[in-house]
Amino acid sequence: MEVEGNECGRTATMAKEVERKNINDWLPITKSRNAKWWYSAFHNVTAVVGAGVLGFPYAMSELGWGPGVTILILSWICTLYTAWQMIEMHEPEPGKRLDRYHELGQYAFGEKLGLWIVVPQQLMVQIGVNVVYMITGGNSLKKIHDILCDGCSPIRRTYFIMIFAAVQFLLSHLPSFNSITVISFAAAVMSLSYSTIAWITSLHRGVQEGVQYGSRFSTDAGNVFGFFSALGTIAFGYAGHNVVLEIQATIPSTPEEPSKKAMWKGMIVAYIVVALCYIPVAVFGYWAFGNGVDDNILLSLEKPRWLIVAANIFVFVHVTGSYQVFGVPVFDTCESFLVKKMKFQPTWYLRFITRNIYVLLTLFLGVTFPFFGGLLGFFGGFVFAPTTYFLPCVMWLVIYTPKRFSLSWFANWFCIMFGMFLMVLAPIGALRQIIIEAKDYKFYS
Repeated sequence: MEVEGNECGRTATMAKEVERKNINDWLPITKSRNAKWWYSAFHNVTAVVGAGVLGFPYAMSELGWGPGVTILILSWICTLYTAWQMIEMHEPEPGKRLDRYHELGQYAFGEKLGLWIVVPQQLMVQIGVNVVYMITGGNSLKKIHDILCDGCSPIRRTYFIMIFAAVQFLLSHLPSFNSITVISFAAAVMSLSYSTIAWITSLHRGVQEGVQYGSRFSTDAGNVFGFFSALGTIAFGYAGHNVVLEIQATIPSTPEEPSKKAMWKGMIVAYIVVALCYIPVAVFGYWAFGNGVDDNILLSLEKPRWLIVAANIFVFVHVTGSYQVFGVPVFDTCESFLVKKMKFQPTWYLRFITRNIYVLLTLFLGVTFPFFGGLLGFFGGFVFAPTTYFLPCVMWLVIYTPKRFSLSWFANWFCIMFGMFLMVLAPIGALRQIIIEAKDYKFYS
């Protein structure tokens, strides 16, 4: 009887293991693990170098030269450090891979607590990014239309956002992270292209007549809240950590060649591109237009027309790919919950319904609340700062417990304090900006 019981137990365990493998082979994150290091490079460029860079000159106008450049450089250093931490923690022990951000949270804080700490924040980041990209894609299409068709009747921004959404309805049904590789590569090239256009055109235009570098606000309250909002705008520019583990999950790993080697190589390339995009756009955009710069630098660049049209096409292509890079982990989370917890069958029509509902949700939020600048600051501070700047450090301290007052201990606590500074202050200024913009806003205009 005991032998039969042991046999039944082994059979049940094997059946569960087969079921788990089948589900992982169906979910988009773990479906394919044949990525190369350069996949990591352009996936991370697509994820990090977002449309938020177009708001950096505006953020500089709220911060001023000294604080602006300081926050930019500190953010680059801190987030590169926390990205390295996440890459290292992907395989915290031999044979164990943490393929999703929430799995790392569960490893550090426990099964239930880790889930509740990470999942709400990660989902808010990913959904927030996709809402902002929905708005950005629509704005870029509208700008292209307005430039090329001067005498045409104006078309509502809502319709352009709906056109962008139609593209996402189609792309969202690609089965896995690796299946969006070509789209992600195109998006990475486009992000570098429109960032280059933005700063070179600003440099070519030179300092505009009557430019001022003082405060863009007439009141002390405006200065303070503007400073807070700018912190969130810069934090928004470093959202890529929310998909780092998911990107690394697509890379094969062996004891001889662990995935962290290829992933770190790609991340270094990505962060070089980030520096080449972010710093010149922020500095030259602010230098050329001062405190009169728009919250999207491309709106300040009216000439030459063909170049601005090209830049907006590049933005459209980039946010098309970026939407998918942030959308695939959301699909994975939803589908994993439905299949593992709710016991739905992993079928194509479950995927069809789930993904269409998600795109429809982001479309609704995008057309209802199209406040580009305010949304950057709010989401940047409220949820991007924790998940990018200090949550990886907290998990590192929990998992590896570095010696008190060591270099690692100081580095982690510095990033934690800096991230909390952003998280607390940024949403305050952004909410005020959203309220001001909403005063004169007509829904679905």
